[in-house]
Amino acid sequence: MSTLMEIAQKGQEIPLFTLVAKNEQMKVELLMERVANGRIVIPYNTHHKPQKPQGFGLGLSTKVSASIGLDADEDLLSDELFKVDEAMRAGTNAVMDLSTAGNMDEARRAIIKRVPLPLGTLPVYQAFAEAVRTKGSALALEPEDFFKVMERQAADGVDFMALHSALHTGLLETAKEDQRVLNLVSRGGSLLMGWMLYHNQENFLYTMFDRILEIAKKYEVTLSLADGMRPGAGADSLCRSQVEELAVLGKLVKRSRQAGVQIMIKGPGHTPPDQIAATVQLQKQVCEGAPYFVFGPVSTDVAPGYDEITAAIGGAMASAAGADILCYVTPAEHIAYPNAQDVYRGVVASRIAAHVGDLAKGYPGAADWDRQMSQARREQNVEAQKTIALDQDRLGDFQASEKPFCKKCEKGCAMAVAGEFFQELPWEC
Repeated sequence: MSTLMEIAQKGQEIPLFTLVAKNEQMKVELLMERVANGRIVIPYNTHHKPQKPQGFGLGLSTKVSASIGLDADEDLLSDELFKVDEAMRAGTNAVMDLSTAGNMDEARRAIIKRVPLPLGTLPVYQAFAEAVRTKGSALALEPEDFFKVMERQAADGVDFMALHSALHTGLLETAKEDQRVLNLVSRGGSLLMGWMLYHNQENFLYTMFDRILEIAKKYEVTLSLADGMRPGAGADSLCRSQVEELAVLGKLVKRSRQAGVQIMIKGPGHTPPDQIAATVQLQKQVCEGAPYFVFGPVSTDVAPGYDEITAAIGGAMASAAGADILCYVTPAEHIAYPNAQDVYRGVVASRIAAHVGDLAKGYPGAADWDRQMSQARREQNVEAQKTIALDQDRLGDFQASEKPFCKKCEKGCAMAVAGEFFQELPWEC
């Protein structure tokens, strides 16, 4: 059976392409051209078929992804499902289940049923967790154990999978020479590094990439290749090991496209503002325009407890420079495990960043949205503002507070004074 990329390459218009193009205000012919050449991906596992499919890539609106998952055996699935609900209520475009404990199969299947959006995972998490549970150590993992988990997740309907396939032994030596402030901050990358060093073997996600492509093609799983050497401190941004890994990612992008498998690249964590645009442009050049899924990026290291803000600043800059998907960051990043409120705030902050990026990129309708809000403010139409607002519940909360709209300014209302000068009808404040 042909993959979506192969269908697009044949010029066959299918309802999925038509729907995504309509939602994105893009001509379906252009969408298909960019799916065919890999500049746009549509994560759409044939065993899930999300009811609200999303396109990521060139010319499309910037998307937001939220991450949840069981982190300890005592965690309740009901709590994670509530976080899923909050992420969707806040307007996320995708959800990732990053469970590392508990009944991971049950959790994933429940989340897939709950989510009408693309669902992603990081299968190496479950593979190593199962190795600990069944064999007593993560180091006892065998490559075949991983591929069984990957295929199980794909059969359940996972739409996209994050894999550290570009991490290899040479990069470990380069990273050591780099003398980074923080070595490996990638959880999946560090698990693989420990396995590689213990067994004195190459990364099986790197050496057995053809096997990954076979499973991905069988189930229409979009690959999301993650960088194990992503910087965890601004000072480590664009170090040699990060750039060397990016070059390997570029080669894997070519192999995926040759196999007809959709692929995107997941990128840096902590990146100073002056390097964000350069980082995005470098990825786009090396990876031949593959959609870029950025983690934040966190733009400064000094604001723990406010990293939904530091990431929103970085995310807006990254989106403006061409990034396609923003992985949300919550206020709890670096200091605690996020609760449902953190999830909601993280998604909203990332959505703001995505919209700012869309304004900078000139995405169709982005500026019109802002203009509609400005017009509603000019008319002091509270109900219209609530309808137009990115976070409608937030405005409702303020309206119900002790300081509701336009009740404190009285005769000092700036717009009322200006209205008199411009001979517009006065408002009732």
